[in-house]
Amino acid sequence: MNKTWWKESIIYQIYPRSFNDSNGDGIGDLNGIKEKIPYLNELGVDVIWLSPVFKSPNDDNGYDISDYRDIMNEFGTMEDFDYMLAEAHKYNIKIMMDLVVNHSSDEHEWFQESRKSADNPYRDYYIWKKPVNGEPPTNWGAAFGGSVWEYDEQTGEYYLHLFSKKQPDLNWENPKLRQEVYEMMRFWLDKGIDGFRMDVINFISKDTSYPQGEIHDGHKYGDGGKYYMNGPRIHEFLQEMNKEALSRYDTITVGEMPGVTVEQGKLYTGEDRNELNMVFHFEHVGLGDGNFGKWDPNPWKLTDLKKIFTKWQKGLENEGWNSLYWSNHDQPRAISRWGNDSEEYRVVSGKMIATCLHMMQGSPYIYQGEEIGMTNVHFESIEDYRDIETLNAYRDLTDGALTHEQIFKGIHERSRDNARTPIQWDGSKNAGFTTGTPWIEVNPNYKEINAEAVLKDQHSIFYYYKKLIQMRKQNEVIVYGAFDLLMEDDEQIFAYTRTLGEEVLLVICNFSGESPEFILPDELQHNSRELLIANYNVDPQESIEKLALKPYESRVYKIK
Repeated sequence: MNKTWWKESIIYQIYPRSFNDSNGDGIGDLNGIKEKIPYLNELGVDVIWLSPVFKSPNDDNGYDISDYRDIMNEFGTMEDFDYMLAEAHKYNIKIMMDLVVNHSSDEHEWFQESRKSADNPYRDYYIWKKPVNGEPPTNWGAAFGGSVWEYDEQTGEYYLHLFSKKQPDLNWENPKLRQEVYEMMRFWLDKGIDGFRMDVINFISKDTSYPQGEIHDGHKYGDGGKYYMNGPRIHEFLQEMNKEALSRYDTITVGEMPGVTVEQGKLYTGEDRNELNMVFHFEHVGLGDGNFGKWDPNPWKLTDLKKIFTKWQKGLENEGWNSLYWSNHDQPRAISRWGNDSEEYRVVSGKMIATCLHMMQGSPYIYQGEEIGMTNVHFESIEDYRDIETLNAYRDLTDGALTHEQIFKGIHERSRDNARTPIQWDGSKNAGFTTGTPWIEVNPNYKEINAEAVLKDQHSIFYYYKKLIQMRKQNEVIVYGAFDLLMEDDEQIFAYTRTLGEEVLLVICNFSGESPEFILPDELQHNSRELLIANYNVDPQESIEKLALKPYESRVYKIK
């Protein structure tokens, strides 16, 4: 396996709007990020993935871009961006920007031109179709509710938008549009950024015959997913993007890919294929989804989680690369979703899930606030929510599908706004995020959970993350070793080994609030053991033949 810097990197995602506000307008900004680079350096991360900071009307919080070469006013100026980039590089922290090129904003000048007339030079930058018997061309449902087709009076045709109607899909069948994208990528790479996280990048190639989608029980619209996820020309487009832009620089790339399989993952990330370094799959975060997806969640099983991680770990072991994450700007808080956010177990379970993830093969992602143990927020009223997906789901699903109580349970567990409440820097007003009125309310638990408090406590979750990061830098087996699952049928313990040559690591994680027994498998006989990290005080000399684990306990041993 080729050794590369990006395989050895730990990536920290910043959602700028909620990170740190430097000017008191209630919205995080670039100067706010620059102020906190020393904090991230203290944590030990190598790369910042910056959610979109481009010019945008903010229909979907920056994922609707109206100018790819300018900065959103609320975040600052291009000069501020350059200062922030320089500050990050001063600390040897790289910047990976968000590339959102499946769609633009309807306020982008390309779309403004495109909708003017059927023969406008920009018409073909987007996907326009005539009505069929006065109806939209297909029955597909959009990710944020409603149809994927929006009728435009001006020319009497529909345009495609897989997300909001203010996010028209770009037409990747048009070579001129593709060249515009590659030129824009080179603009940012020439500026000195280090790579891209690519938003729903496996949606850019559509089945151009546009078949009807299957309609599932209780749903109004058809599922068009198989006609735009991993479409017919996707590998051709990504290889062209690599040739025209990425291959000319030393970059890190990750593709967000809903619906991707392990076999496809090998094609996207294979070292000889010249596409991407790694992909984000969504299999584990979909666990427990009900009939209405995440809005009516069910309990999930540890055996299912282990099966998914093992499939990807083994599948890409010698033929690709994994990205490892529990949460991001689109997912709930990691501890609330995968651990236990009660006062008693929040910190210990937060350390356990961090151990489980960071000891696997792949590049670990830390979402802002994860390192201080932030949790989901339980707003009382729909008025307190800001996320378009949450607001639309509440509107659509309370119209007969789910009761207010049912959907609020789903919102409290899985809304994207759980991840978007401001970072809790200290116990002062608004958690030290802003001197103004925050764009979304701060989680009320900020007085107990904040960065100032964890930095003063050597046993905090922050310093535990710091140690995990240092361990990865000091032990090649964590980066490059093979993964093998133990105890696959156990519903409480997630245990596995990592092996590189003669080196073997044993990772034991208890995902329950109970005290199950770990019994060392016969094949792991050993002469010596070294305890590398644990989330409880344990005797390093204790025999590991049989361990009565404490609730949410985790340990990592090097055995010989």
